[in-house]
Amino acid sequence: MIRQNIIDKGKELVNEKRYFTIWAPRQTGKSTYFRLLAKELEKDGYKVAHINFENYKETPIKSFLIKLRGELNLFWKTNFKTENIAEIFYQIENIFNNKYVLIIDEVEGINREYFGTFLHAIRSVYHSRERHSLKSVILVGVSNITGLVQDKASPFNIADNLQMPYFTVEEVYELFLQHETETGQLFEEKVKQKIIEITANQPGLVNGFAHRLVDTNREKKIINYDDYLKVEQWYLTRVIDKNISNIIKVAKQHRKFVENLLFTSKSVRFSIDHPAIEALHTNGLIIWDDNNNIKFWVPLYKKRLFNVFYPYTNGEGGSIAKDLFADDYLLKDNKINFDKLIDNYKQHIKLRSFRPYREKDKNGKYKSIPEAAMIYSFETYISIFIDAIEGKIYREAQISLGNTDMIINVEGFEYFIETKKYYSPKNFKDGKNQIAYYCKKAGIKQGIYIVYIDNTVINTRIKEDNENINNVEVKTYLIRYDEKKEF
Repeated sequence: MIRQNIIDKGKELVNEKRYFTIWAPRQTGKSTYFRLLAKELEKDGYKVAHINFENYKETPIKSFLIKLRGELNLFWKTNFKTENIAEIFYQIENIFNNKYVLIIDEVEGINREYFGTFLHAIRSVYHSRERHSLKSVILVGVSNITGLVQDKASPFNIADNLQMPYFTVEEVYELFLQHETETGQLFEEKVKQKIIEITANQPGLVNGFAHRLVDTNREKKIINYDDYLKVEQWYLTRVIDKNISNIIKVAKQHRKFVENLLFTSKSVRFSIDHPAIEALHTNGLIIWDDNNNIKFWVPLYKKRLFNVFYPYTNGEGGSIAKDLFADDYLLKDNKINFDKLIDNYKQHIKLRSFRPYREKDKNGKYKSIPEAAMIYSFETYISIFIDAIEGKIYREAQISLGNTDMIINVEGFEYFIETKKYYSPKNFKDGKNQIAYYCKKAGIKQGIYIVYIDNTVINTRIKEDNENINNVEVKTYLIRYDEKKEF
């Protein structure tokens, strides 16, 4: 069974009559988990009430009590009629012939005016749980809620904070196998791998990708990579759902911090005490790597944020398109002449600068960081060119934090492009090796390394070059700029 380990852990805590908390970002499969846990507990004679209090922060206590009382009566077959929180729990305390479990989902959504009263009522029944029917209470939040429920009298011991992990790779493959066994419809191995990569095994997105693939390809016996790319594009450009909207909202609140993660190669240490890090982590956007540096948790969100911060109103696309004769930048074999193409891009930047790619707020202050303007300028330019030659361009899910990394496909031939700002000789060299490594891994023969570098950097070893690194052709281009003039 999917999630068997944490289902067993939940059963163990309930059987030990623990009152505990669960923290998990949205779309981690909490609802599925609780349905499965409830079924298992019901087999052992428990009656499970699962109540969601999202968006109750402004709700008066009367409405809260109506829902609490109504849901308890529905799940437990009770007949509570009181209009007082303490009285409801006093009545619960006097029921002796049942085994009740109470799950409060989205507990942060409860109005703070009576949240303390609600917790106090739970505490009042905790110490007598051996004799009455309420054997376990589970408080569930999208952020770590132990701080909300901890004091000397709290039954919600921090040691009993059960975290809800994403799916394991094995669980994802089990889901695919279940579908293939039931329907006979098969997923190509590359499709499975791509779903795992772009979702980081987040349960909601894994199920969402799989459902969309099946729903749009019901007549196909084998779902292939082209089918996957259509669904990825749908998620990146069309889907509006509650979770993605929340991710975007939180990212906008910490825009410059997020842009530094997106567009620079600087490592940022993960510390939950930093307000931006706490907000982005608890909403499922970032996590830590093996070196305790920040990384994006779900690559799909990282891809989506590139689009969110893009300055669509800059008007530069028209300026580029009217003077870009695409055929002039193709070689005889229809491969891209990057030397000529990048030279044209340099001339465009000299003429137009990076300023059109920087957004301003209503007070005239820049909202975006300089690195974002550099990278968006190239994205605008290259997208117009690739569209003109009817190629394809897409970002990869697995590339490291702090770069714009894209694959261009023209008539079946692929190029990997990475754009970076120059910081140091080591950073410059590491970027080349990184490109070569990824190209080798992906079976791509040519990597294009575009580095934005301040005119004040005069190290002769930092130069444009065409190198063979581990049997991969890496072409380096330097885009010079004037820091004072541009930014």
